Amino acid sequence: MPIPDLRWQDFLDIFIIAFIVYRLLLLVVDTRAMQLLKGLFVLAAVAVVAYFLELKALTWLLSRLLGALFIAIPILFQPELRRVLEELGRGHLWRVREIQERAESLAEELLRALLYLQGHRIGALVVLQKNTGLKEVWRSAVSLRAALSQELLVSLFWPGNPLHDGAVILDREMVIAASCYLPLTEKSDLSRWYGTRHRAALGVTEISDALALVVSEERGEVSLAVNGHLSRGLNEDQIRRLLLHYFRGGEKESSLWERFREELKGDVDLERTDSRE
Repeated sequence: MPIPDLRWQDFLDIFIIAFIVYRLLLLVVDTRAMQLLKGLFVLAAVAVVAYFLELKALTWLLSRLLGALFIAIPILFQPELRRVLEELGRGHLWRVREIQERAESLAEELLRALLYLQGHRIGALVVLQKNTGLKEVWRSAVSLRAALSQELLVSLFWPGNPLHDGAVILDREMVIAASCYLPLTEKSDLSRWYGTRHRAALGVTEISDALALVVSEERGEVSLAVNGHLSRGLNEDQIRRLLLHYFRGGEKESSLWERFREELKGDVDLERTDSRE
């Protein structure tokens, strides 16, 4: 059979359909409907394998099961389908603004947690994982895989909590693990007044591209470690800008620190060595 000539309209048609499917999938992420789709894909894959292996009984059973599921889906998942239709009606299918709103929401959650810990002089160490995985660090820690929230972070660092001793590692909007023990910095020229949290923050940023935020319980200040450098005394606006850069994603990792370092000049003394926490 000869292959028909492809027109430019065909490529446009494929692109539009792929974009619509992609946006629809974004609407059902983290819902029961997403789990259902995963299950359907598994059943469909098993059905295809059974068909090619000529397993007639299994093929017959799966074909009937899939047919029944497609009829039952609109009944079982009315709330999810209604939500998708409402989002379409509001035009969210075509908006990129929701990504920005999500980043702002996550940044505010983490910012409020840091400010609360700072105000109550509760020590904390939060590592923001980026491109370099930190599995070798958190594999021996307490795995959480929980959604980021102010309440969760504050409770993790609350004095007396079994998990408060150690770092919390975040991967964008997910809290991966708590009570993580990080490698300490190998720098020999640091002041002896640098405590374990600051040395651990420097250490993890020397072996990865992660960001580390430290809340000092003695000085009541928030510090940033990145690329083996430490900045102390960040104010609320500086922390918010940093977190927005992180949660938005897509920033060039090499330029993020350089730009933020320039913003800190004049406001924060980089790598001051009189910290006792």
